[in-house]
Amino acid sequence: MSEESAKVVPAPAPGGHRMSIGDRLDRLPVLPAHHRLTGVIGVGLLFDMYENNLSGVLSKVLQADFALTGTTLKLVLASAFLGQFLGAVVLGRFADRFGRRRAFLVNLALYSGASLAGAFAPSVAWLVALRFVAGIGIGAEQSLTDTYLTDVLPARHRGRLIAWTYTIGFCGVPAVGLLAVWLVPLSPLGIAGWRWLFLFGALGSAVVWVLRRGLFESPRWLATVGRTAEAEAITAKLEAQAGPSYATTALPAPVVEQAPAPERGMLRSLFSAPYRRRTVMMWVFCLLSTVGYYGFGTLAPQVLAAKGYDVVAGLGYTAVSFFGYPVGSLLAAPLMDRIERKVLVAGSACAMAAAGLGFAFAGSVGWVVAFGFGYTLLSNVFSAASHVLLAEQYPTAIRAGASGIAYSLSKLTAAALPFLLLPLLDSGGAGLLFTVIAGAMAVLALDVVVLGDRTTGRPVDRLPAR
Repeated sequence: MSEESAKVVPAPAPGGHRMSIGDRLDRLPVLPAHHRLTGVIGVGLLFDMYENNLSGVLSKVLQADFALTGTTLKLVLASAFLGQFLGAVVLGRFADRFGRRRAFLVNLALYSGASLAGAFAPSVAWLVALRFVAGIGIGAEQSLTDTYLTDVLPARHRGRLIAWTYTIGFCGVPAVGLLAVWLVPLSPLGIAGWRWLFLFGALGSAVVWVLRRGLFESPRWLATVGRTAEAEAITAKLEAQAGPSYATTALPAPVVEQAPAPERGMLRSLFSAPYRRRTVMMWVFCLLSTVGYYGFGTLAPQVLAAKGYDVVAGLGYTAVSFFGYPVGSLLAAPLMDRIERKVLVAGSACAMAAAGLGFAFAGSVGWVVAFGFGYTLLSNVFSAASHVLLAEQYPTAIRAGASGIAYSLSKLTAAALPFLLLPLLDSGGAGLLFTVIAGAMAVLALDVVVLGDRTTGRPVDRLPAR
């Protein structure tokens, strides 16, 4: 060990308490390593968001190109979300057993390869199947992101840095909208413009896969599975990057860590006494959050078509509205560690409900775009706070698997949305559709306020306070 490294290894805490890996990670300042990993993961999220919104943005185009009926259109919209349901469960458990880094590489390879194949889908059946496979990879991306970043980022900076990661990620939403406006009317090299959109997503994801090979494994996870020498080496390297001043930082008071979850099955653990209320909160939240979040992103082109706008104009207005996604994440960053997470989630959910009703009843292009932009902006304040809140509910030993199960429920709801919400749009128009969405968001806010824990700035391996 170098002389500089020796200076920055933390001394034992008062009273002879030996600091855990988690304590040492939490007391670090924000390092260049933290910025690098949030950037790399953020770019991966960008292509995840791009893929997530691809089918919805192209729904009217695909309807014309493949002569889709109402049922086949719903299958195209739902197929990726059904894959996401499976991916969130399976790859979440995979990450708890084999590591966060390895799971990241598997999920990216799946959705990059399937999206590349989707660019050449010869029929709607092939498109549905390939969107399902891409969805398996996409489904794990956000829960893995939340789990990994919650594992490695210092507690007092966690919310802000995760919000910045999602700010990068949500640039993928307006990107797919703008590319659609540009490419859909064209056929570069004789290939339909919508196929190029799938191709761009696949190639970008492949580049991110290469970048993610350089990520270090979560020291918290390594310590949990008994690979303490590796956990120690990574943590000591991060401490060395902090510089000599790190050695003088006041140590936190000694505390007793939560024990890892008992080996008695994931579901039994989730409904055991320490986690039961939190699990109910998370499951209700995940079932309802998708109604508000994807209800707009997936169906906005359909709503605008129902209002009488043609396909290209509708894509343009949708693309402008989608700029609210990265702006919302950007605005969330300074709020995340200042406002209690569950308060921010509940407040932004109620504001989304109001903006959605405004979008539904807007009678001019200006108001349509204004309320659409406002809705997407608020939904990403909501999303940024939600991702951090949900990842903070469980200890490292079960974090990825427990979060994956909860996320899988949101994907199941998302898969059902076209079948549930399109009939409402057809029968009652945008007003009825967004009234139902507003009701779902109101129930969600009540769920989080009543059952949610306070987690802002708290260690993630100990039970949070109410």
